[in-house]
Amino acid sequence: QVQLVESGGGLVQAGASLRLSCAASGRTFSSYAMGWFRQAPGKEREFVAAIRWSYGITYYADSVKGRFTISRDNAKKTVYLQMNGLKPEDTAVYYCAADPRSRPTYYSMTAYDYWGQGTRVTVSS
Repeated sequence: QVQLVESGGGLVQAGASLRLSCAASGRTFSSYAMGWFRQAPGKEREFVAAIRWSYGITYYADSVKGRFTISRDNAKKTVYLQMNGLKPEDTAVYYCAADPRSRPTYYSMTAYDYWGQGTRVTVSS
């Protein structure tokens, strides 16, 4: 069983930066693919970014490419989402997710077996 705990959310102004963290339990964290998703009020949860365990290969949604960076520290069992140049449309609850099988469909919620409780990010204009 894997438990994920997100932190780092908050209220910021447009243009600011935030770094989200996701701390994981479990002995095999280093072999998991990890993802970040977000859900804005009244909208469906959407893919933001993902990182594979091998070679640190990363993927991003077009809406965040060039502004957000996903990274991981396997020794700390933590994955990060550095968010720069935040926009009001980035306002959402951000969720961390873990995929023990490193499935190719990294952009789909169905690829992930474990989810955190979410951390709220609010960007004011």
